[in-house]
Amino acid sequence: MMIKSVVYYGNTSIGHAEVWPKGETDLAVAAWAREIRVDRLSPPSERCPPLAVLHAVAAGGRCLVMESRPTATADEPPPPLVAMHAACLRDGKTAVFPLGAEEIHLVAMTSKRNLPNLACFWGYKVPSGLYNSCLSMLNLRCLGIVFDLDETLLVANTTRSFEDRIDALQRKLSNEIDPQHISGMSAEIKRYQEDRSILKQYIESDQVTDGGKVYKVQTEVIPPLPGNHQPMTRPIIRLQEKNIILTRINPLGYQCSGTVEACMGGSSELLNGKRSQTF
Repeated sequence: MMIKSVVYYGNTSIGHAEVWPKGETDLAVAAWAREIRVDRLSPPSERCPPLAVLHAVAAGGRCLVMESRPTATADEPPPPLVAMHAACLRDGKTAVFPLGAEEIHLVAMTSKRNLPNLACFWGYKVPSGLYNSCLSMLNLRCLGIVFDLDETLLVANTTRSFEDRIDALQRKLSNEIDPQHISGMSAEIKRYQEDRSILKQYIESDQVTDGGKVYKVQTEVIPPLPGNHQPMTRPIIRLQEKNIILTRINPLGYQCSGTVEACMGGSSELLNGKRSQTF
């Protein structure tokens, strides 16, 4: 069932169009179909055609096809809708039509009929903001990451836990015969010993020496927990190169000193925004 519609950009009418439903869309009960109100144009897509992006993110597929109605005479100038269509084709943009918690993206298409001054759009309905989020990742060549909450992202250690880990590894090492495993465990023991030494320096003097450079504690204000209106300050040392933070749960209790370290390989750099993976 075709519906005749008026297309607006903001509050300005830019042309008349014919709209055909696609998929499960029922335009007969969709009041918005008679007035297509474009709110804005999307940011330009620098790497993928808008159609490819929407094929990936629109769960229901194409929901409508819209074509501008031809002018009454050949001498009549084309409506602004045709200019918007040309701009979308040229710049890799979509025309965005807000619809509550969703939005319809009108993708400029080249009509098979190849008629002059004809604006043809395919419409895709997606949750508000989803298209822009995906587009920004594609343009920046970065993918968002989702961590499995069953995975360990941060590891905290005290001097006691360092000693326990070192003892456990040394016992395993004494029974290991595989050279590769021996090398890996030896390197891990060495790293734990170095981190334990750094933690002891922090406990004893509120400063550490790493790579010939001295790092002194910096007092940082911890935002109050819900229901607790008293902010807390903690003495903290951040060793960016090692991705280690030295701190105390109780600022006055030296026995509460410990290290906090991001794990999962390179995730520490991703978590603090120092590195992005491109594709």
